[in-house]
Amino acid sequence: MGLALPWPLVPETVPMSQRAWASWVRATHPLPLLFPEACSQNTNRSCEECLKNVSCLWCNTNKACLDYPVTRILPPSSLCTLSSARWGVCWVNFEALIITLSVVGGAVLLALAACCCACCCRRKRSRKPDKEEEKAAREREERRVRQEERRAEMKSRHDEIRKKYGLFKEENPYARFENN
Repeated sequence: MGLALPWPLVPETVPMSQRAWASWVRATHPLPLLFPEACSQNTNRSCEECLKNVSCLWCNTNKACLDYPVTRILPPSSLCTLSSARWGVCWVNFEALIITLSVVGGAVLLALAACCCACCCRRKRSRKPDKEEEKAAREREERRVRQEERRAEMKSRHDEIRKKYGLFKEENPYARFENN
């Protein structure tokens, strides 16, 4: 990312090394955050000062502020051991960070898998009832039909007995008295 500086500030006639260019820009340009200090300048200082620059890694064993190896995810053990490497905040080392992120990631994946299984099982049940449920519903319907048939048969038998003995219930119970 190149920074276009105004014409009078750019020394075109003098060839400079990268370090000289950076020091010249820091001295002449009012925005120091565009060109942060090198991490090695914070060696033997404090962890907090080192980690103000997000591209730095603090090694607690030798109190060194190192450039974070951006080509790798984790810093190599030749640079600094994981238990003494700090990045971002001084109170969390990489070992604890890896363990914590692994546990949290595993829990999230497990919860996601459980939710997917639960959703799939619900869809399966709602779409297609089980064979046992269908069989139970069929048996209930058959029992209901048989019960209605028995009830109708018993009613007809009782009506025959009532007719035989003159106890048949008429539509209007007072009709008997009007005929006399």
